Amino acid sequence: MPSVTHDDAPPLADLMPWSVAPPRLGRGWPTGPDAASLKARWDAFVKAEGPDREALLEPTRSRTLHSAVGQLPGRTAGTEKLIRASGPCPEPVRVLHAPFDEQWLIPDHRLIDAARPELWRVADEHQVFVLETPESGLLATSLLPLLRPGRVRPLYRRPGAGEPNLAPGLLRHLASRLGHSPAPVDVLAWILAAARPDLTVPLTADPELWSSGVESGHRLLWLMRRDGARPKLPGGRRPYVRAPLPARPLTLDYDRDEETLHLDEGRISPVPPEAWAFEVGGVRILEQWFTARVTEPEPGTLAAIRPATWPQAWTSELLELITVLALLAELPSFQPESTSPITATELHEAGVLPVPGPARRPASVLDGHEEGPEGQLALL
Repeated sequence: MPSVTHDDAPPLADLMPWSVAPPRLGRGWPTGPDAASLKARWDAFVKAEGPDREALLEPTRSRTLHSAVGQLPGRTAGTEKLIRASGPCPEPVRVLHAPFDEQWLIPDHRLIDAARPELWRVADEHQVFVLETPESGLLATSLLPLLRPGRVRPLYRRPGAGEPNLAPGLLRHLASRLGHSPAPVDVLAWILAAARPDLTVPLTADPELWSSGVESGHRLLWLMRRDGARPKLPGGRRPYVRAPLPARPLTLDYDRDEETLHLDEGRISPVPPEAWAFEVGGVRILEQWFTARVTEPEPGTLAAIRPATWPQAWTSELLELITVLALLAELPSFQPESTSPITATELHEAGVLPVPGPARRPASVLDGHEEGPEGQLALL
């Protein structure tokens, strides 16, 4: 990653001006690594009555059995108060629970302290969420992100890839300086490749340097989003299960000499040292991913409802995660030189900056009916 300099590079907060705090759940049990357990937790919750149901909810000041809240945008969960909730579990959705850790969430507004409906309104197959991670730069995901404490910056302000979340006039100015019109996702790719730890983003008017940065950023995007062709390492370097994983592994160890990951007596190899050492925010990704699946929850809580044995799907996810981390570690660091820089001063002179106030606020989005508390029409 480029070193921090003071060359008048514009801040990310000006280039992608609309940002949202990540959702705050308030309780852990509506999320988990497998969807079936979430449905079983919901079933146990609605079967409980009175004080038992209240205890299982794990109420907070924001959410109790008597909280009145509307549906999440695009979801069909009930809107009656949880004290009367019944019926099947809302279909769980995939979310990014931690860096590179895709889990599941029950998409029910009544279970989430601060759901950030403005994020749900723009979450679709076209959206890319950029995540600010303290001390570790930027991540990108197609899934609704639950990571805290950094800001979330959606690429688009409206569903269907409508209205890019870029400083008004930025695309036009880049086109005039580069000689071609970059797409919003190309600007995002450049940002991912060039952003500095202080979240300033050097821009360039050099077409060759721009093309190189965009290519590097698209590779990053592909590996982080994992929503296209599945990434693979070349033959001979692909990780495989060499010894079967136990029904409930408890420990994770790494043998650097043999490039082997040990889950108790289970073995996966080859696992490159770079994949094992890959960190975000000072935390090893593989260790964090494993811990999230084997830590014993408190008995008697809904979180204690989980798979009795290690699911095959987790093994497949682990193999893919190792592959992604290995490929990310191989990417050369992109060093944008100071060739034809586009500075913050230039953007001010061109009228791109300062960003107008409305660009920092959510767009008005209401493409469909959103049900309010107790079945009322939601007024937005």
